[in-house]
Amino acid sequence: MKFLYQIFITLYPFVAKLISGKNSKAKLWVSGRKDIMQRLQEAFTNNNGKVVWMHCSSLGEFEQGRPVIEMLKKENAGIKILITFFSPSGYEVKKDYELADWVFYLPMDSAKNASNLYEIVKPSLVLFVKYEFWFYFLKEAKERNIPILLISGIFRESQPFFKWYGKFNRQMLQYFTMLFVQNETSVELLKSIGIDENVAISGDTRFDRVLSIARKFEPIPEIETFIGNHKEVITAGSTWREDDEVLYHYAKTHPHVMFIIAPHDTQESRVGECLALYPNAIRYSEWITLDNKAIIPTTTKIKKKGKQSMGKKADANILIMDNMGMLSRLYKYATICYVGGGFGEDGVHNVLEAAVFGKPVIIGPEYSKFIEAEGLVNSGGAYSVESTIELERIVNKLFTDATLYENVSTAAGDYVAVNGGATGIIIKYIYEKRLLTN
Repeated sequence: MKFLYQIFITLYPFVAKLISGKNSKAKLWVSGRKDIMQRLQEAFTNNNGKVVWMHCSSLGEFEQGRPVIEMLKKENAGIKILITFFSPSGYEVKKDYELADWVFYLPMDSAKNASNLYEIVKPSLVLFVKYEFWFYFLKEAKERNIPILLISGIFRESQPFFKWYGKFNRQMLQYFTMLFVQNETSVELLKSIGIDENVAISGDTRFDRVLSIARKFEPIPEIETFIGNHKEVITAGSTWREDDEVLYHYAKTHPHVMFIIAPHDTQESRVGECLALYPNAIRYSEWITLDNKAIIPTTTKIKKKGKQSMGKKADANILIMDNMGMLSRLYKYATICYVGGGFGEDGVHNVLEAAVFGKPVIIGPEYSKFIEAEGLVNSGGAYSVESTIELERIVNKLFTDATLYENVSTAAGDYVAVNGGATGIIIKYIYEKRLLTN
């Protein structure tokens, strides 16, 4: 397996560079790592403070690790925060994150890069989030006696760690000072391969993150204006084409229902796809520029001086979000929330962002790998649907049965509330083991 890993870390940058001319994400991945060690060296030249380094794969993992970073920063004013991302979808959104002193892409894993990074950054504590396992960065931390914690880890029997060929992967787990995992199943799986001294159940820090968002909720006036006095509002977040194909029939046949559609990918091609699919839709960036927002615009196009502009009439009911960073607040405005991803192989996205506001949640059928989604469904706070017809039946029932709506809403909110606290467990360990003072 180590041989295959070597091939992967060698070929991945080569392939990314090869396709960067045609793939925007690959282009960002490559350009973000150009001269990265030199830029790190320049950034850390005059640093004399203790550094906590948190690495995340992408935006979702950042939100998972964020509560730990924010609490450490709040209670330890002198520490510095370095955040790295593997994916452009995390870095590009959070490169200006206000609580971080530095935000970089993660250099590709290698013995040389790991040695150079630790020599430059000199972190006092390293935090990897959920699924991030990079051999040389982990090994280097262990050899330098730098504590490294896994935050909100989740393990399944299908992973290489638990296979006969997984010796190399199991070795990486030994490098962690502590593996904070989400559930008892993960603990038992790790015990089965002899890893039990550096494992603890903390739960999922995402519960703490969404609870914090709900407490600090900031209204969005443009969304409030768009919705007006409508009582039936569906917010569909992180949608893919497959989700939109399930939703658009209901939108087409129920024009009195207001929709906020936030596609997972906000590139122009994807936003355009949504505008073409949904009837009576307008993009958010155009909506907020209209002078008279009391008139809801439609996508009817009219010719004006050789260009196309948007016509206006009062029957438009669908807003397509073409920006990032607002989704967690958009769920607040929903009567019913739909969380996308559940009709694709990768599975459903973050259901907690919706459930925290005490709103019924609807997802697709692919959610078995996500314990928070399973828990929400089992608690009665969410429904899983497999078709447009099933979605329509459930939505109509929630809209018309006030008692059912109240019960599902309460179950969703309670499920999030009772599962908070993972951040405090991790912070307590850091303080008790004096990981920031050694």
